[in-house]
Amino acid sequence: PDNGEPLLESLFWLLLTSEVPTKEQVDTLTADLHQRASLPSHVVPLLNSLPKDMHPMTQFTIGLNAAQTGSAFAKAYQDGAPKSSYHEHLMRLYLCIHTDHEGGNASAHTTHLVGSTLSDPYLSYAAGLNALAGPLHGLANQEVLGWIQGIQKKMAAEGKEINAETITEFTWETLNAKKVIPGYGHAVLRKTDPRYTCQREFAMKHMPDDELFKIVNTIYEVMPGILTEHGKTKNPYPNVDSHSGVLLWHYGFTQFQYYTVLFGVSRAVGALSQLYWDRALGLPLERPKSVTPEFIKSFCEKQ
Repeated sequence: PDNGEPLLESLFWLLLTSEVPTKEQVDTLTADLHQRASLPSHVVPLLNSLPKDMHPMTQFTIGLNAAQTGSAFAKAYQDGAPKSSYHEHLMRLYLCIHTDHEGGNASAHTTHLVGSTLSDPYLSYAAGLNALAGPLHGLANQEVLGWIQGIQKKMAAEGKEINAETITEFTWETLNAKKVIPGYGHAVLRKTDPRYTCQREFAMKHMPDDELFKIVNTIYEVMPGILTEHGKTKNPYPNVDSHSGVLLWHYGFTQFQYYTVLFGVSRAVGALSQLYWDRALGLPLERPKSVTPEFIKSFCEKQ
Protein backbone atom coordinates (compact mmCIF):
# COMPACT_ATOMS: atom_id res chain seq x y z
CA PRO A 1 0.00 0.00 0.00
CA ASP A 2 0.94 3.64 -0.44
CA ASN A 3 1.67 4.27 3.25
CA GLY A 4 4.31 1.56 3.41
CA GLU A 5 2.48 -0.61 5.96
CA PRO A 6 1.73 -4.26 5.10
CA LEU A 7 -1.77 -5.55 4.51
CA LEU A 8 -2.73 -8.23 7.00
CA GLU A 9 -4.49 -10.22 4.31
CA SER A 10 -1.09 -10.46 2.59
CA LEU A 11 0.48 -11.83 5.75
CA PHE A 12 -2.33 -14.36 6.20
CA TRP A 13 -1.83 -15.51 2.61
CA LEU A 14 1.91 -15.83 3.25
CA LEU A 15 1.33 -17.91 6.40
CA LEU A 16 -1.01 -20.25 4.51
CA THR A 17 0.99 -20.63 1.30
CA SER A 18 4.58 -19.48 1.99
CA GLU A 19 4.18 -17.20 -1.05
CA VAL A 20 3.83 -13.41 -1.26
CA PRO A 21 0.46 -12.78 -2.94
CA THR A 22 -0.33 -10.53 -5.88
CA LYS A 23 -2.65 -7.56 -5.41
CA GLU A 24 -5.42 -9.45 -7.19
CA GLN A 25 -5.05 -12.39 -4.81
CA VAL A 26 -5.15 -10.08 -1.78
CA ASP A 27 -8.23 -8.28 -3.09
CA THR A 28 -9.97 -11.62 -3.58
CA LEU A 29 -9.13 -12.70 -0.03
CA THR A 30 -10.28 -9.35 1.39
CA ALA A 31 -13.62 -9.62 -0.41
CA ASP A 32 -14.08 -13.18 0.83
CA LEU A 33 -13.36 -12.20 4.44
CA HIS A 34 -15.75 -9.24 4.27
CA GLN A 35 -18.44 -11.59 2.98
CA ARG A 36 -17.98 -13.73 6.10
CA ALA A 37 -17.84 -10.90 8.63
CA SER A 38 -21.41 -10.78 9.94
CA LEU A 39 -22.11 -11.99 13.50
CA PRO A 40 -25.07 -14.17 14.51
CA SER A 41 -27.87 -11.91 15.76
CA HIS A 42 -27.64 -13.09 19.38
CA VAL A 43 -23.94 -12.28 19.93
CA VAL A 44 -24.08 -8.50 20.44
CA PRO A 45 -27.12 -8.62 22.81
CA LEU A 46 -25.32 -11.30 24.81
CA LEU A 47 -22.18 -9.17 25.13
CA ASN A 48 -24.28 -6.13 26.11
CA SER A 49 -25.88 -8.18 28.89
CA LEU A 50 -22.57 -9.04 30.57
CA PRO A 51 -21.46 -7.19 33.75
CA LYS A 52 -19.64 -4.00 32.82
CA ASP A 53 -16.72 -4.84 35.12
CA MET A 54 -16.14 -8.27 33.56
CA HIS A 55 -12.59 -8.56 32.21
CA PRO A 56 -12.42 -7.80 28.47
CA MET A 57 -10.66 -11.11 27.73
CA THR A 58 -13.52 -13.00 29.38
CA GLN A 59 -16.02 -11.03 27.30
CA PHE A 60 -13.98 -11.74 24.17
CA THR A 61 -13.96 -15.48 24.84
CA ILE A 62 -17.70 -15.54 25.60
CA GLY A 63 -18.43 -13.63 22.39
CA LEU A 64 -16.30 -15.98 20.30
CA ASN A 65 -17.96 -19.05 21.83
CA ALA A 66 -21.39 -17.52 21.17
CA ALA A 67 -20.48 -16.91 17.52
CA GLN A 68 -19.74 -20.62 17.17
CA THR A 69 -23.39 -21.19 16.23
CA GLY A 70 -22.45 -19.87 12.80
CA SER A 71 -19.55 -22.28 12.36
CA ALA A 72 -19.45 -23.64 8.83
CA PHE A 73 -16.99 -26.31 9.94
CA ALA A 74 -19.29 -27.62 12.70
CA LYS A 75 -22.21 -27.83 10.27
CA ALA A 76 -20.12 -29.54 7.59
CA TYR A 77 -18.82 -32.07 10.12
CA GLN A 78 -22.35 -32.77 11.36
CA ASP A 79 -23.46 -33.28 7.76
CA GLY A 80 -20.73 -35.87 7.23
CA ALA A 81 -18.09 -33.88 5.36
CA PRO A 82 -15.08 -36.00 4.31
CA LYS A 83 -11.74 -35.47 6.02
CA SER A 84 -10.26 -34.06 2.83
CA SER A 85 -12.45 -30.94 3.16
CA TYR A 86 -11.90 -30.19 6.89
CA HIS A 87 -9.63 -27.22 6.07
CA GLU A 88 -12.38 -25.23 4.15
CA HIS A 89 -14.71 -22.45 5.65
CA LEU A 90 -12.29 -21.58 8.24
CA MET A 91 -11.05 -17.96 7.86
CA ARG A 92 -13.61 -15.93 9.78
CA LEU A 93 -11.98 -13.80 12.44
CA TYR A 94 -10.77 -10.24 12.59
CA LEU A 95 -7.28 -9.66 11.25
CA CYS A 96 -4.54 -7.47 12.66
CA ILE A 97 -0.84 -7.59 13.59
CA HIS A 98 1.12 -9.76 16.08
CA THR A 99 0.12 -12.96 14.28
CA ASP A 100 3.05 -15.05 15.58
CA HIS A 101 2.03 -18.69 15.31
CA GLU A 102 5.09 -20.82 15.99
CA GLY A 103 4.00 -23.87 17.94
CA GLY A 104 5.87 -23.08 21.14
CA ASN A 105 3.73 -20.15 22.31
CA ALA A 106 0.91 -21.06 24.65
CA SER A 107 -2.06 -19.60 22.76
CA ALA A 108 -1.14 -21.06 19.37
CA HIS A 109 -0.28 -24.41 20.94
CA THR A 110 -3.56 -24.51 22.88
CA THR A 111 -5.50 -23.73 19.71
CA HIS A 112 -3.66 -26.52 17.92
CA LEU A 113 -4.21 -29.00 20.76
CA VAL A 114 -7.95 -28.37 21.03
CA GLY A 115 -8.30 -28.21 17.24
CA SER A 116 -6.69 -31.64 16.95
CA THR A 117 -9.84 -33.08 18.57
CA LEU A 118 -11.78 -31.63 15.58
CA SER A 119 -13.34 -28.94 17.73
CA ASP A 120 -14.29 -26.21 15.29
CA PRO A 121 -12.19 -23.04 14.94
CA TYR A 122 -14.41 -20.98 17.27
CA LEU A 123 -14.03 -23.38 20.19
CA SER A 124 -10.37 -24.06 19.40
CA TYR A 125 -9.38 -20.42 19.35
CA ALA A 126 -11.53 -19.60 22.39
CA ALA A 127 -9.31 -22.09 24.23
CA GLY A 128 -6.25 -20.30 22.85
CA LEU A 129 -7.63 -16.99 24.13
CA ASN A 130 -7.93 -18.44 27.62
CA ALA A 131 -4.23 -19.29 27.44
CA LEU A 132 -3.46 -15.79 26.18
CA ALA A 133 -5.39 -14.31 29.12
CA GLY A 134 -2.80 -15.70 31.52
CA PRO A 135 -0.45 -12.97 32.80
CA LEU A 136 2.67 -14.90 31.79
CA HIS A 137 1.53 -14.79 28.16
CA GLY A 138 -0.60 -11.78 27.27
CA LEU A 139 0.24 -9.17 29.89
CA ALA A 140 3.77 -8.25 28.87
CA ASN A 141 3.21 -5.04 26.89
CA GLN A 142 1.04 -3.69 29.70
CA GLU A 143 3.79 -4.48 32.23
CA VAL A 144 6.39 -2.76 30.05
CA LEU A 145 4.32 0.41 29.87
CA GLY A 146 3.73 0.30 33.62
CA TRP A 147 7.47 -0.08 34.23
CA ILE A 148 8.27 2.89 31.97
CA GLN A 149 5.65 5.01 33.69
CA GLY A 150 7.21 3.92 36.98
CA ILE A 151 10.48 5.46 35.77
CA GLN A 152 8.65 8.70 34.92
CA LYS A 153 6.98 8.84 38.33
CA LYS A 154 10.16 8.15 40.29
CA MET A 155 12.31 10.62 38.36
CA ALA A 156 9.64 13.32 38.64
CA ALA A 157 9.44 12.79 42.42
CA GLU A 158 13.22 13.04 42.73
CA GLY A 159 13.52 15.96 40.31
CA LYS A 160 15.78 14.01 37.97
CA GLU A 161 15.99 13.97 34.20
CA ILE A 162 15.19 10.72 32.43
CA ASN A 163 18.37 9.77 30.60
CA ALA A 164 20.72 6.83 30.15
CA GLU A 165 22.19 7.30 33.64
CA THR A 166 18.91 7.45 35.55
CA ILE A 167 17.39 4.60 33.51
CA THR A 168 20.45 2.51 34.35
CA GLU A 169 19.96 3.36 38.02
CA PHE A 170 16.28 2.39 37.92
CA THR A 171 17.07 -0.85 36.05
CA TRP A 172 19.59 -1.99 38.66
CA GLU A 173 17.10 -1.20 41.42
CA THR A 174 14.60 -3.46 39.67
CA LEU A 175 17.13 -6.26 39.15
CA ASN A 176 18.51 -6.06 42.69
CA ALA A 177 14.93 -6.37 43.99
CA LYS A 178 14.88 -9.77 42.23
CA LYS A 179 12.39 -8.53 39.63
CA VAL A 180 12.59 -8.99 35.88
CA ILE A 181 12.79 -6.25 33.28
CA PRO A 182 9.59 -6.62 31.23
CA GLY A 183 9.91 -6.64 27.47
CA TYR A 184 13.45 -8.01 27.31
CA GLY A 185 14.47 -11.56 26.50
CA HIS A 186 12.62 -14.12 24.42
CA ALA A 187 12.09 -17.85 24.83
CA VAL A 188 13.22 -18.56 21.26
CA LEU A 189 15.00 -15.53 19.81
CA ARG A 190 18.59 -14.70 20.70
CA LYS A 191 18.68 -11.27 19.10
CA THR A 192 16.52 -8.15 18.89
CA ASP A 193 12.98 -9.21 18.02
CA PRO A 194 12.39 -8.11 14.38
CA ARG A 195 8.84 -7.12 15.41
CA TYR A 196 10.38 -4.65 17.86
CA THR A 197 12.50 -3.23 15.04
CA CYS A 198 9.43 -2.74 12.84
CA GLN A 199 7.66 -0.85 15.61
CA ARG A 200 10.74 1.26 16.29
CA GLU A 201 10.98 2.26 12.64
CA PHE A 202 7.27 3.14 12.65
CA ALA A 203 7.72 5.31 15.75
CA MET A 204 10.75 7.08 14.32
CA LYS A 205 8.69 7.93 11.23
CA HIS A 206 5.35 8.89 12.81
CA MET A 207 5.99 9.89 16.44
CA PRO A 208 9.70 10.72 16.93
CA ASP A 209 8.99 13.38 19.57
CA ASP A 210 6.70 11.25 21.74
CA GLU A 211 7.99 11.31 25.33
CA LEU A 212 7.43 7.60 25.98
CA PHE A 213 9.08 6.64 22.70
CA LYS A 214 12.17 8.66 23.62
CA ILE A 215 12.38 6.73 26.88
CA VAL A 216 11.95 3.40 25.06
CA ASN A 217 14.70 4.42 22.66
CA THR A 218 17.08 5.25 25.50
CA ILE A 219 16.23 1.97 27.24
CA TYR A 220 17.09 0.18 23.99
CA GLU A 221 20.51 1.83 24.02
CA VAL A 222 21.47 0.88 27.58
CA MET A 223 19.49 -2.25 28.50
CA PRO A 224 21.40 -4.95 26.58
CA GLY A 225 24.64 -3.93 28.27
CA ILE A 226 23.04 -3.94 31.73
CA LEU A 227 21.42 -7.34 31.27
CA THR A 228 24.65 -8.78 29.83
CA GLU A 229 26.51 -7.54 32.91
CA HIS A 230 23.78 -8.94 35.15
CA GLY A 231 24.31 -12.31 33.49
CA LYS A 232 20.93 -13.95 34.16
CA THR A 233 19.31 -13.37 30.75
CA LYS A 234 20.05 -15.55 27.71
CA ASN A 235 18.82 -12.83 25.37
CA PRO A 236 19.42 -9.25 26.59
CA TYR A 237 17.58 -7.70 23.64
CA PRO A 238 14.01 -6.33 23.41
CA ASN A 239 11.02 -8.32 22.22
CA VAL A 240 7.78 -7.20 20.58
CA ASP A 241 6.15 -6.29 23.91
CA SER A 242 8.88 -3.79 24.72
CA HIS A 243 7.40 -1.34 22.25
CA SER A 244 3.77 -2.12 21.45
CA GLY A 245 2.21 -0.62 24.60
CA VAL A 246 3.92 2.71 23.96
CA LEU A 247 2.44 2.87 20.46
CA LEU A 248 -1.03 2.10 21.77
CA TRP A 249 -0.71 4.76 24.45
CA HIS A 250 0.41 7.37 21.92
CA TYR A 251 -2.72 6.86 19.84
CA GLY A 252 -5.02 7.19 22.84
CA PHE A 253 -5.51 3.53 23.68
CA THR A 254 -4.97 3.92 27.43
CA GLN A 255 -7.20 1.15 28.82
CA PHE A 256 -4.65 -1.46 29.85
CA GLN A 257 -7.07 -4.37 30.15
CA TYR A 258 -7.90 -4.21 26.45
CA TYR A 259 -4.30 -4.61 25.29
CA THR A 260 -4.53 -8.39 25.49
CA VAL A 261 -7.80 -8.29 23.56
CA LEU A 262 -5.98 -6.62 20.67
CA PHE A 263 -3.29 -9.27 21.01
CA GLY A 264 -6.00 -11.95 20.86
CA VAL A 265 -7.65 -10.49 17.79
CA SER A 266 -4.35 -10.57 15.94
CA ARG A 267 -3.04 -13.93 17.17
CA ALA A 268 -6.10 -15.52 15.53
CA VAL A 269 -4.49 -15.09 12.12
CA GLY A 270 -1.42 -17.11 13.01
CA ALA A 271 -3.08 -19.72 15.21
CA LEU A 272 -5.87 -20.40 12.71
CA SER A 273 -3.54 -20.59 9.72
CA GLN A 274 -1.76 -23.33 11.67
CA LEU A 275 -5.11 -25.02 12.33
CA TYR A 276 -5.94 -24.76 8.62
CA TRP A 277 -2.91 -26.84 7.73
CA ASP A 278 -3.66 -29.25 10.56
CA ARG A 279 -7.01 -29.89 8.87
CA ALA A 280 -5.60 -29.97 5.34
CA LEU A 281 -2.92 -32.52 6.26
CA GLY A 282 -5.24 -34.59 8.43
CA LEU A 283 -2.88 -34.52 11.39
CA PRO A 284 -3.84 -36.84 14.28
CA LEU A 285 -5.20 -36.05 17.71
CA GLU A 286 -2.43 -34.53 19.79
CA ARG A 287 -1.63 -36.58 22.90
CA PRO A 288 0.73 -34.95 25.41
CA LYS A 289 2.88 -37.49 27.23
CA SER A 290 2.15 -38.44 30.83
CA VAL A 291 4.79 -38.89 33.53
CA THR A 292 4.97 -41.11 36.60
CA PRO A 293 5.63 -40.04 40.21
CA GLU A 294 9.00 -41.78 39.89
CA PHE A 295 9.91 -39.57 36.93
CA ILE A 296 8.93 -36.44 38.86
CA LYS A 297 11.08 -37.50 41.82
CA SER A 298 14.04 -38.29 39.58
CA PHE A 299 13.65 -35.02 37.69
CA CYS A 300 13.55 -32.94 40.88
CA GLU A 301 16.62 -34.67 42.29
CA LYS A 302 18.60 -33.66 39.21
CA GLN A 303 17.76 -29.96 39.56
